[in-house]
Amino acid sequence: MYQLPENKKIVLFDGVCNLCNGAVQFIIKHDKKDVFRFASLQSESGRKLVEERGLDPDEIDSIMLIEPGVAYYRKSTAALEISRDLSGGYSLLKNFLGLPEGFRDLIYDLIAKNRYKWFGKKDECMIPTPELKSKFLN
Repeated sequence: MYQLPENKKIVLFDGVCNLCNGAVQFIIKHDKKDVFRFASLQSESGRKLVEERGLDPDEIDSIMLIEPGVAYYRKSTAALEISRDLSGGYSLLKNFLGLPEGFRDLIYDLIAKNRYKWFGKKDECMIPTPELKSKFLN
């Protein structure tokens, strides 16, 4: 089993997606309590974490949030669960969890399906700056 950092929530994201990389930068900026660690879905650690949850890493194309010892979340639920720990009033977004998951994921899937077309794609995963390297899993 992959050794997770203690007391940290893990965000798995599409490392070549510009929208996803922007979301990671946003989370880092608003993670004042240092709650999150990150791994791309394409990385070895990201793939192992997905497989350990009984999912096929080649079929995951959405954000995932792993709360060690608690649960994992995907798609809109992951995004809204992440918002709970963000500063600047973004924690209020958690109130959208009251909407039906099917409805939320319909909107999420529309954006996810078009993310490369609308926001572009990198040739390779983002390489964190030396200052941010400690926030990313190996």
